[in-house]
Amino acid sequence: MKTIIILGAGRSASSLIHYLCEHAKDHQWKIMVGDYQQTLAAEKIKGFEEVASAFEFDINNDEHKEKYIAMGDIVVSMLPARFHIEVAKVAIKHAVSMTTASYITPEMQALNEEAQEKGIILLNEIGLDPGIDHMSAMKMIEEVKEKGHSIEGFESFTGGLIAPESDNNPWNYKFTWNPRNVVIAGQGGAVRFLHNGKYKYIPYNKLFRRTERIEIDEYGKFEGYANRDSLKYVEKYGLEGVPTVYRGTLRRPGFCRAWNCFVTLGATDDSYVMENTENMTYREFINSFLRYNPNDSVELKLMQYLKLSQDDIEMEKLEWLDIFSDKKVGLPSATPAQILQKILEEKWALDKNDKDMIVMYHKLFYKKGAENILRTSHMVVKGKDQTYTAMSDTVGIPLAIATKLILQGKITKTGTCIPVHKNIYEPVLEELETLGITFKEQEVVMSPQEMSSL
Repeated sequence: MKTIIILGAGRSASSLIHYLCEHAKDHQWKIMVGDYQQTLAAEKIKGFEEVASAFEFDINNDEHKEKYIAMGDIVVSMLPARFHIEVAKVAIKHAVSMTTASYITPEMQALNEEAQEKGIILLNEIGLDPGIDHMSAMKMIEEVKEKGHSIEGFESFTGGLIAPESDNNPWNYKFTWNPRNVVIAGQGGAVRFLHNGKYKYIPYNKLFRRTERIEIDEYGKFEGYANRDSLKYVEKYGLEGVPTVYRGTLRRPGFCRAWNCFVTLGATDDSYVMENTENMTYREFINSFLRYNPNDSVELKLMQYLKLSQDDIEMEKLEWLDIFSDKKVGLPSATPAQILQKILEEKWALDKNDKDMIVMYHKLFYKKGAENILRTSHMVVKGKDQTYTAMSDTVGIPLAIATKLILQGKITKTGTCIPVHKNIYEPVLEELETLGITFKEQEVVMSPQEMSSL
């Protein structure tokens, strides 16, 4: 019997835990789920007590780390990303493989040789984005390469959105993932990509005004903005010499233009603490970024500063958030970003019966002889309920499948890696397809003029 240690039982772990518990009896696995709140871990394994147990786990407790990680044949870290390195170091010490859905870090990459010496794998970025994006991208790219065609460009977009049937606010958006990551999106370093052989850079203050329009059959229109550093994926995806490489995030049309209002104001800044925030009102929060003029209303000063008219759709979106109300912030010593997050959490929260939706979209441009081909591929997944959300499914299930394949000896790679290798992404994508997480693809021949305008 093999033991799987799962650390972290938060919202995104639901589908992962369910999958592994469902398969535990057939594969003779023992599942152990640890969380700072043991009651939360116990809730996630309800109905699977025959194969699973819950325990209290504190990542800052060295005894906990040594005791529980050493008990596993593999450890799955669903803890906040900053703690994965702590888990990995103990896992290497005890020759225990590890999987996680988070971005690989330089510190994690530095453990590569130690992991190889111990004969274990530290598999990172095996969730949604990063994860399914890598695997589906590599499948497209390698299929075209194997036929000897020349790749001219690759673009990839992912969005955690609200399903159309639950879309009932003017922003066409609700929080389906970590709210903080939404508020500070785009602030994690330079946004860089390649376009027609030219290096492109977008400063944060312009990021949400440089968008690309996308339309997907049956699901309508979206807009994408550049996500982080696309240049990192040139080598990872084997796209050296390809003129266009771009990764982006999806929202519904109009979101980015309205969000840019907060960026322009400075309301997304997380670098300093504001004074007297506990007693500050939402209206005072907005006014604190505007010029002093006691004779003009906050609304008027905001419109003048942002060059908006009263009937602009951006004003409708902003007013709907109650930012001009006298509600109290109620947060002591808060940054602008923290205050904005609190305001948004009140208005962008999922209702009881809401369903979320994940959308992923790839564009691959290549030459087939004299023909210019555009190959598109998209995935749309809707959540089942508030526990098994689309986000939980698309983050947790790929991670669970990879964990299974490692235990079965079907993934034999060692060291620190991500799922861009065929013996990882092929079996994971194949099983995802049987579970309804699928991509629809199509190809169209484009004229040279159409290609040059992209």
